[in-house]
Amino acid sequence: MPYVNIKVTDEGVTRKQKEALITATTQLLKDVLNKDPATTFVVVEEVPTDSWGVGGELVTDIRARDAARQ
Repeated sequence: MPYVNIKVTDEGVTRKQKEALITATTQLLKDVLNKDPATTFVVVEEVPTDSWGVGGELVTDIRARDAARQ
């Protein structure tokens, strides 16, 4: 019974994109590990950019800086 948790920043991931992630991940586990899709759990979790850091910085600050450069 696989459990996969996909975390993404909450920057407009659509329902259709989440569905595609869940479908593709389930199929990957079936193809690679021969896992039953009926018992495969996939969760897509959206995390606020204020709660996600990269290189010691908040993603919110990185996005703001990148936007100012454009």
